Amino acid sequence: MARGRNTSHMSAMTQTPVLNRPLKIDFVSDVVCPWCAIGLGGLTTALDRLKAEGITAEIAFRPFELNPQMAPEGETITEHVGKKYGSTAEQSAQNRAMITERAALVGFEMNMGEQSRIWNTFDAHRLIHWAGEQGLEAQGRMKAALLKAHFTDNRPLNDPETLIAAAGEAGLDADAARAVLAEGRYAQEVRDEERLWQSRGISSVPAVVVENKWLISGGQPAEVFEQALRQMAAEVAAAPSPA
Repeated sequence: MARGRNTSHMSAMTQTPVLNRPLKIDFVSDVVCPWCAIGLGGLTTALDRLKAEGITAEIAFRPFELNPQMAPEGETITEHVGKKYGSTAEQSAQNRAMITERAALVGFEMNMGEQSRIWNTFDAHRLIHWAGEQGLEAQGRMKAALLKAHFTDNRPLNDPETLIAAAGEAGLDADAARAVLAEGRYAQEVRDEERLWQSRGISSVPAVVVENKWLISGGQPAEVFEQALRQMAAEVAAAPSPA
């Protein structure tokens, strides 16, 4: 099981670690989680900065449903956070403004209003899993397209046409995506993955698991990811090669 690291107190390395392979990262998240979008932006920004040091990563996206019992029609953000956290409409608006500002810092546009909705995301996760069978880059594009559809464009994730369009925008076969949704494919695979990560202690997202060993929790800024990944890369590079 991954163990947490106090990333804010990791010391900077004085020498650039030398890696002969990418770091393995599992990004456990949900499509309707704003901090997951922020965390992904922070992570990718950090990795862009670390390329010059020879530190790269392969990111696999793993499913987590914040609201697995959500009704098909979803709920407005104001209604949802009011029921879940007891927030007033004013508190909800203040929180959206803060999240929008944080997202902008990592180059992600959020357009959430009081009538924006939260959806059940199981079908979205099925498409992300399907995209992953075509490679991690394809999966990353699918994830990004779904985050944009939800947070930037406010498109309904309960509409299969939204999901199919996102697949097309990700450069994937829209007709194949339509078939995946219509035939109910990858439902068991997604359920199995959700249970796996829950069994490993993941109860909130985003959870960024590095090398099946370290855990970086939450929508951290790029600087935190950069410092943590540099330290982790150094430890991986210094570890003895397996016999």
